[in-house]
Amino acid sequence: MRPSRLSRPDVRHIALLVIGSVLLLSPLAPAAAGADTPAPAAYRAAPEFARVDLEHRQVSLADYRGKVVLLNFWATWCAPCLAEVRRFAEWQRSYGPRGLQVVGVSMDDEEPPVRAAYQRYGLNYPVVMGDEKLGALYGGVLGLPVTFLIDGNGKIRFQHQGATDLNIIEREIQGLLPGR
Repeated sequence: MRPSRLSRPDVRHIALLVIGSVLLLSPLAPAAAGADTPAPAAYRAAPEFARVDLEHRQVSLADYRGKVVLLNFWATWCAPCLAEVRRFAEWQRSYGPRGLQVVGVSMDDEEPPVRAAYQRYGLNYPVVMGDEKLGALYGGVLGLPVTFLIDGNGKIRFQHQGATDLNIIEREIQGLLPGR
């Protein structure tokens, strides 16, 4: 019995499969969502929300249109989160006058430990209490910290999941701020 030959359509399908596999595995392919890579959420409109912060002021994402917003989901029991919030307070001081607004979303169950951390770490930006519903608006917050950088037009430009090299986030902020 003679081996069968592949028909032209079969050859095309195999070629497409091979090319697709190469593209998916190449360094030019989008990276899996990791700590230092933008996730698929990048470049979509940031979901609007309004909450009351720890100072009992209304915080609405829409109020920050025109500014670069660093939106950080964190918790007081998360060690990498606590390291980040200190640096975010520094950035609020130094980049705030240039158009940065840091907004913290605590995923703690209760407010008292958040208030204590807010004071202990000298946070100078609004912190609101988050929940599963708010996390779901941003694709589900399954691990902490999760940080989004939102441009002045309200588009998510970068997303970082987990402990991230803060120098990378700072460079991204500098690139988004006007007048670099």
